[in-house]
Amino acid sequence: MTPYPTITNGTLRVRLLSLQSQAYDEMIAAARTCYSARGLVDPEEAAAWDTEKRNGLSSSIFAAGHHTTLQHSHATFAIEGVTRQTIWSFLHSHPFYNSEQISQRYVAVSHDALTVPESLDAKQRELFSQTAEAQMNAYRQLCEALTPSVRDLYLSLFPARGEDKQTPKAIERRAQEVARYVLPLATHACLHHTVSTLTILRYHRMMTQPDAPTEQRALAEAMAQLLIQAEPEFAQLLQEPIPQDSFAVTDLLAKHGGVVDRQRAQKFVREFDTTLEGKTSKLVDYGVKNEALLASAVREVLGISSDEMSDDDAITAAMNPSCNKALSETMNIGTMDKLTRTLWHPHYSFRKRISHCADSQDQRHRMTPASRPILMAHFTGEPDVITPSLIDQCAQAKQFFDDANAHCWKTANALLESGADAEAVSMILPNAVAIRFTQSADLLSLRHKMAMRLCFNAQEEICMASHEEAQQIAEVNPRIGQYLDPPCITRHKAGIAPKCPEGSRYCGHKPWLNND
Repeated sequence: MTPYPTITNGTLRVRLLSLQSQAYDEMIAAARTCYSARGLVDPEEAAAWDTEKRNGLSSSIFAAGHHTTLQHSHATFAIEGVTRQTIWSFLHSHPFYNSEQISQRYVAVSHDALTVPESLDAKQRELFSQTAEAQMNAYRQLCEALTPSVRDLYLSLFPARGEDKQTPKAIERRAQEVARYVLPLATHACLHHTVSTLTILRYHRMMTQPDAPTEQRALAEAMAQLLIQAEPEFAQLLQEPIPQDSFAVTDLLAKHGGVVDRQRAQKFVREFDTTLEGKTSKLVDYGVKNEALLASAVREVLGISSDEMSDDDAITAAMNPSCNKALSETMNIGTMDKLTRTLWHPHYSFRKRISHCADSQDQRHRMTPASRPILMAHFTGEPDVITPSLIDQCAQAKQFFDDANAHCWKTANALLESGADAEAVSMILPNAVAIRFTQSADLLSLRHKMAMRLCFNAQEEICMASHEEAQQIAEVNPRIGQYLDPPCITRHKAGIAPKCPEGSRYCGHKPWLNND
């Protein structure tokens, strides 16, 4: 195995774990195959060409926008010391990646695992660090305060597990899951991150965009340099980053008071929240002919006329797991199944307000894209958070939570008044900070997401939002909505045992009993 180097920048540490062999040659061979009368061109053949021929071909196809050739080769990075804010804003804000990230739900957070922005002066750094320390203390206090409530809830669901050796750990993790809402966005994560060489080049081009440009730049630069060290010929394709003042959002915000404008944000937040009508996720648009479109697509697949198959029968054939067994597969084969692919045609859009940590989970559903905001453009100057129900139900925990958030916003305002940049200030905001955006999806992708997030094992916010979304879809498209179920009900309808695929992680509920 090639001993790839490591690049370190402050607390950030990036290693290239693996790179597809002959990555550059593979790109050249794939491009040449398209124009080869004799068929396939192998990477070994491309490697034997002279440098001028190789680089001339790669430069010409790249300049022409034929970038799919760069998607054949992939790299896997081990990334440590990167903040949750940068992961949310940059690494996971597009569909072209795969990540496995350490979970704050199941792993206790280390006391010193956070970044203090280097742009802060000495006084600002002290204030930032003191506040982060208070947030870490609140996290530990919440873990302790929530444990009795979590234990009661857990044992009410699993009365037979009282003496189980794994029970204390399970209770500890559930308390951590809720307590993490007070942790700052500067908290570190580590992850395995796999992307194509095209995505690496895109990262480099886009690394100065707003939200966290300092950390993004360090991260994207490290990934690009590691790629070039392994395959030097990629250097000719590496473009300069887009200047920060060239992004449209930068110019627009400058015309409307800058990134941080508390009065503008207050007006926006009031207007946005009013449109939600008390919901977490509000259906704001859908295809008026969704059901008819789905039914017609089913008949098209089968070559059956409408007088032979009604819309009801067509929708049932595609969406009832007892008819379409592909829906109960855990491998998500729907995108490859001819009948299930008809679910691509109906579309829905939701306006949502969830926490930063919930959205960090939600955005992993890469085929349900969202227009996520520049975080500090929503900064009103007042605490703006999502409060988990377990905290709301425990007076002591609620006090710890409210005090920590009040302290956090006081610090954020003080940092802004002292001249700190928006990026640095965003890092002190907590996981609980509210994120407002619109999310749209086709029915195929949305149904897959709901098959996972309607489960009571899912993070509470996402689970509840998914239930709201399923209910609203059922109101406007009842023939579709009746089949938006958690995995246990889907498996029940398909006649698959066990009904719950989670094994020992079973949530403790039996929703299929109410679905017969």
